[in-house]
Amino acid sequence: MTTRAPQNRHARRFGLPVATALVMGNIIGGGIFLLPASVAPFGTISLVAFAILTAGAIALALVFGRLAERHPRTGGPYVYAREEFGDFAGFLAAWSYWITTWVSNAALAVAAVGYLDVLIPVQHSTAATIAAALLLQWLPALANLAGTRYVGAVQVVSTVLKFVPLLLVAVGGLFFFDTANLGPFQAGDHSAAGAVSASAAILLFSYLGVESAAVSAGEVKDPARNVGRATILGTAAAAGIYLLGTLSVFGTVAHDKLVGSTAPFSDAVDSMFGGSWGGTVVALAALVSMVGALNGWTLLSAQTPYAAAKDGLFPKVFATKRRGVPTVGVLVTVVLASLLTVYNYTAGSQRVFEVLVLVTTFTATVPYLLATAAQIHHLLSGRPDRVDRRRLVRDAVLAAAAFGFSMWLVAGSGYAAVYQGVLFLFAGVLVYAWMSARRNRAAETEESGTCAQSYSTSSVAGR
Repeated sequence: MTTRAPQNRHARRFGLPVATALVMGNIIGGGIFLLPASVAPFGTISLVAFAILTAGAIALALVFGRLAERHPRTGGPYVYAREEFGDFAGFLAAWSYWITTWVSNAALAVAAVGYLDVLIPVQHSTAATIAAALLLQWLPALANLAGTRYVGAVQVVSTVLKFVPLLLVAVGGLFFFDTANLGPFQAGDHSAAGAVSASAAILLFSYLGVESAAVSAGEVKDPARNVGRATILGTAAAAGIYLLGTLSVFGTVAHDKLVGSTAPFSDAVDSMFGGSWGGTVVALAALVSMVGALNGWTLLSAQTPYAAAKDGLFPKVFATKRRGVPTVGVLVTVVLASLLTVYNYTAGSQRVFEVLVLVTTFTATVPYLLATAAQIHHLLSGRPDRVDRRRLVRDAVLAAAAFGFSMWLVAGSGYAAVYQGVLFLFAGVLVYAWMSARRNRAAETEESGTCAQSYSTSSVAGR
């Protein structure tokens, strides 16, 4: 009689809907609520940049889908880089991605406090502001520690709630669309190419998070099939919301007003229905959006170190898992993000924090570059047992487009961010040296023990 192992009721693998919600929720944080005003100074030509970026993000999503078919394991870019290029490349992908997640979580919490203040005034005191920011980080962390079942539930609910007001503007705005509000196609002194590049530099990082399902592949049902589908569906849905929402805001808010707006979606709602209640609605939607993003990113922040720890490239403690969640990774991440948040509010200057946030825009692209390079390496291997020749040309074009998109992300980070980001990567090299030395010592000890045991056995046999 076969006895089935009891299932943990707190751990549950993600189906396609939850995996798709994870991708959508992590791509769409709070930035969408400011994007239309950020690119308005360049004119409606910024929509061209949006279209180009969307094509690049979809290409990257398709590449992740193909990589996940071959390597349906937790870790995403870390797994892909390590399989093709070895331990060091895998470690760099894991290290840079981990930095991105916990620094970004601190940034999301700080930004969320600004929207919370609209609903509940907290920024009148530094202590209240810090307490609110920490609460916004620890609530998603506690949901993660409760198990993957609750992570998925929070992600689905937050994704649905935040899309209601976004769809209200994105779709409803089309019924109030007035071409007179659009303003010039090309505003400012930039050339057409310059305007596209300048607006793209602002929009570039709106698509970070396309890798979400791939990183959590170990928690997805039938990952070889569902990771790719969730990545493509989630990215396409987020892109649709971005494009349609920005276009609707352009058409409902006069260009001159939009350029100076600090709450463009709020202004759009006010313009559509009158009154001034739009600010409260948008603040609530932005808060839900950011909490959902924090929930998803907290899970991702623990998954990559977990995969690396299982392979001996991160400290072994990161491989601790309960209720389907790498608990130590979640705790370490939220503690680091909390410390960074407290420092931000008590240092008396925003500059250090802003530099660190910019660094994440560079560190996030390192795993993208390594993953797309891994796909290109795989396609160029020429081995018939590994490469599907029927899809070779299509896969090669997609990989090249995704690599170019990732390079564009690096260029958009700016010189200072790349400089600081490289220093973060070099700090990781020291960690890799330590972990590699420990692995080598353990291997030598095991080999010595095996040799000694073999010698002892042969000596007894010879007597």
